[in-house]
Order: sequence, then structure tokens, then C-alpha cells
Amino acid sequence: MTDLTRRTFIEAAGGVTALGTLGFPSLVLGATRRVVVIGGGVGGCTAAKYLRKLDPAISVTLIESKPTYTSCFMSNEVLSGERTLDTLVFSYDGLRRYGVEVVQDTVVGVDPVAKNVQTAGGNSFGYDACIVSPGVGFKWDAIAGYGEQIANESIPHAWYAGPQTQLLRDQIEAMPEGGHVIIVAPPNPFKCPPGPYERASQIAMYCKHHKPRAKVSILDAKDAFSKQGLYTEGWTKLYGYGTDDSMIQWVSAAEGGAVEELDASTRTLIGLVEDFQADVINIIPPQKAGAIAFAADLVEGDWCPVDKRTFESSRHKGIYVLGDASSASRMPKSAYAANSQAKVAVAAIVAGFHDRAPDDPTFVNTCYSVVGEDFGISVAAVYSLDAATNMIEPIPGSGGVSPANASPEIRKREVSYAHSWFKNVINDMME
Repeated sequence: MTDLTRRTFIEAAGGVTALGTLGFPSLVLGATRRVVVIGGGVGGCTAAKYLRKLDPAISVTLIESKPTYTSCFMSNEVLSGERTLDTLVFSYDGLRRYGVEVVQDTVVGVDPVAKNVQTAGGNSFGYDACIVSPGVGFKWDAIAGYGEQIANESIPHAWYAGPQTQLLRDQIEAMPEGGHVIIVAPPNPFKCPPGPYERASQIAMYCKHHKPRAKVSILDAKDAFSKQGLYTEGWTKLYGYGTDDSMIQWVSAAEGGAVEELDASTRTLIGLVEDFQADVINIIPPQKAGAIAFAADLVEGDWCPVDKRTFESSRHKGIYVLGDASSASRMPKSAYAANSQAKVAVAAIVAGFHDRAPDDPTFVNTCYSVVGEDFGISVAAVYSLDAATNMIEPIPGSGGVSPANASPEIRKREVSYAHSWFKNVINDMME
């Protein structure tokens, strides 16, 4: 990172928890305030935990369809063999220790007038405030011939870590030496902007040692991508990028990278300019807010508009939308952004319970990517709300990206930082 020392950045990140602002005494109210949190990902878990930490008098219920949380961030390392899927799976017991009621069920509706949440299991949960952190859904009709069943059975997206991640790993291991992997990268905006390019890097990292004649192609619906200069530097150094023997190929939209159709029977991708065939295909579809956001009438277009001071829905008062599903101006759709947004929303909710106006928010995001062995890169920024435009904007000089042409020692250190960052985010959200 440039223009920002590590100590300064850590202090800024810690400040996002707004501990000075959030140091409310326990509520003195006639009845216990109830908050229902929908979604047990980074945003939802962080919100549930910090509500209970900041005021144990608040009753917090987290509703999640899965029994455990599986981290998407760092899941690309499963594809290189650097970690196993089980290292990404975490229990919700840490939240239970904070007094959060964790309910395994699927939310099917939210009534903003009656202020209750309905589940597929037939339960109803009343609330004084509701936090919705649904992640993303997929536009299955964007690529003809592709769909949810094919994704589950043979051509995974693996954009939610779990069985599809393992399926993709198994396919890469099983492909012949000299095989071809194609990753189809989606148009903006989408969850984890650097993710497809780290994925290509991690697959190449595996192939370099086990299938050195293999090729990894990225067919892109865009003409540029996050941390592009740093990725191409790493690809050049590690995988021969730009040469005839390059293990990684990136095909931009302008060069014919946009994909229109899949022929699953022949594993052929049909583009505007030419067709592509591969042994392993990973299609990451275009994205939109998760299904409950549509069911709860929280969307305009594909995403959920929010008051950027509080992350309260612009459509329904008392409901707060976090993370990938929200329209958060310049903030990326990332795990760390969701963590930051959750703390701002919690501050606003607790302030409201005390009849206080929310303070001006500060947000932070950082994202590490492991391009190869001992080659890590990162991007970081601190954000504030521009009152004049009601937009969340990076604070000038507050962040940056890893320096170009850094020493091997710095690149190796960033890999170590990436793994520490992963552990710290998990601990902050649920331990």
C-alpha cells in the first residue's frame, strides 16, 4: 500500500468500529428492543456480534439457512491446493456466546409495516430494526445454455464457497496434462472485483507444479479489472505472461472476451468474435442482489438503494441492507466492506434506540490477493460520506495499492499479511 503506513491503516480500520461513538450505556427502555439479522455472512455476523457487544439489552436473532459459515474470501486457495475446504468452515457458536439467537431457516418475506420476518419453516420474528445481508444472486439467463443445475453438476461458478469449490478443484486435478481451463469473468458490478483474476492465478499456481503445459484463459466482459497492473506484473514474473508460452491468457471484451452462449455438451463457449473450448469451464455469471432483497421489495434495478449515512433502506424504514446487495457508491462489493458497513449500521441503530442522530460514518476496505508463491498484492482505502453528494468516497491520500515492482521480500510479506487478515476478519465477525 502506498500513501498509508500499516500502523495508520490499522488505526483507521479499528476506528471504523466507532468504539468511542458506540460506547452507549445499556438501554433503559420499557421493553427489550429486538433486531433480526437476515444472512449469516460477513455483514450479518458482524452486525449481530456488535449489537450484542455494544448493548447486551438488545435481543438479536440471526437467521441463516446453512448450519455453518463457509468463507468465500481465501477460497481460491482451495483451487491451488494451498488449503482445504474445511479450513474455510466456521461455526456460529461464537455468536451464540455473545447471546445471539441463531436460527437455521430460510427467510421468505419481510413485512415492513407489521415489522416481522417470515421463514420457510413457518416462523415469524418481530423486530424493531431488521438488518438484511443477503449477498448476491445470479442472472442465470445472461449466458444462453447456462443455469443453476448445470452450475451444480458440471460447470460450476464456485462464487459461493462450498461444494462447487470442491467440484472445480476436482475437475482441475482430473484434467489431462496440457489441458485448458477457462474462467468467464462477469461485467461490473460484482462480488469481489479481484476474485476472477486471483482465481486464474491460483489455478496457474497449481498447474505450474503439476500440469506445466496447461493453459488458463480468462474471457472477460470488461476491458479492465481491479489491480490489473499488479496482476500482470505477477503473471509475467511467475507464468510467462505476454510470451508465446504464457500459462495465463486474458481476453478483454474488446478482443472478443464477452461470452453469449454455452454448449455444455461440448464444453464450448460461444462469443461475439470466436468460440472457445476447454477441459474445465468456470462461469461466473452477472450478478444482482440476493433473492430475499427482491422478495422484501428492497431493490431498484439489480441492487438495494440505501441511506449511505446509516445503510437504512431507501425503500423501507427500519430495514438496513449491508454488503454486496447494497448500492454503496465507490465501495467495492467485498467482505471487508461488508464488515465496515455493518458497524456503521449498528451505530445508527443503537443511536436511534436512544433517540440520537447517527454520527458521520467512516468506512474502510482492504483486499489481499495471492497471485502465486510468495507473491501477494493488496488494495486499501478509507472512505467518508460526502454530504454534498450523498456519496461514499475514498478519502484522498488514505489508501492505495501495493507498490509496483516491489522487492520479493515485500511480495512475500503481503502473502503473510493476507493470511493474517483472513483470520482477523473471521475473528472480528464471529469470535
